[in-house]
Amino acid sequence: MNPVQAWWAAVVRGFTDVHTTAVPLPALLVILAAATILSIPRVTWRWFGLYVTFVHELGHAYAALMTGRFVHSLRIGLDHSGRLVSSGRSPFGAAWSGFWGYPAPAVVGLALLAAFAAGRSGAAMSVGALILLVSLIFLRNLTGILVAVVSAAIAQLLVVFGSPTMINYAVLALGIALSVGAVRDLFKLAGVHTRRRDRLGASDAYILGRTTGVPSFLWLTGFSVVITGSTVTSAWLLWGMVPA
Repeated sequence: MNPVQAWWAAVVRGFTDVHTTAVPLPALLVILAAATILSIPRVTWRWFGLYVTFVHELGHAYAALMTGRFVHSLRIGLDHSGRLVSSGRSPFGAAWSGFWGYPAPAVVGLALLAAFAAGRSGAAMSVGALILLVSLIFLRNLTGILVAVVSAAIAQLLVVFGSPTMINYAVLALGIALSVGAVRDLFKLAGVHTRRRDRLGASDAYILGRTTGVPSFLWLTGFSVVITGSTVTSAWLLWGMVPA
């Protein structure tokens, strides 16, 4: 079996295998602490935040594709800025794509935790590996390409070489980290609208407000509802993992 066949067999196997892992409370607390350390201090957020931004921009991209829009390019800056360029005739498609940036990390985090709880971490990893590979065609700048390549490479290595338990822990940790990162980004966005209004031009809520005529605070409310709902559900799933 050549490497490509071995990789594809591993991807397919991820969709069929069901494997659960009991997580001791100390291990769960360590993962929670690690997720917090990745997302809160500036020194670590500087790097992990690039991945969260990548997921944010992929949220825009795949939401655009859902409505038949054409994705031209996706760029990520070292300052955690991102820009997706897409085109299409439907105003709804533009608004739909514009909305699903900030909520994307929280929704993906919830999906990963749900997959872990159901014993389907392998399927989640296989889906993620395929999505990350496809996403490479959208990138148009070096930072974005590097983030995508590193993310895709790690996912492929886990799919091919990771044990079921290793994949379970990786999915669990990433789900928690993305959930925490989504909340951090939401607070940062709220700060732009309340204290740093000179940066409003880069806010998705502000851009949506200008292009749709719907006030930006309503878009902020929509982001908050989805992120809060996803985070609360994720916390409920985590609580269910705590040994009795």
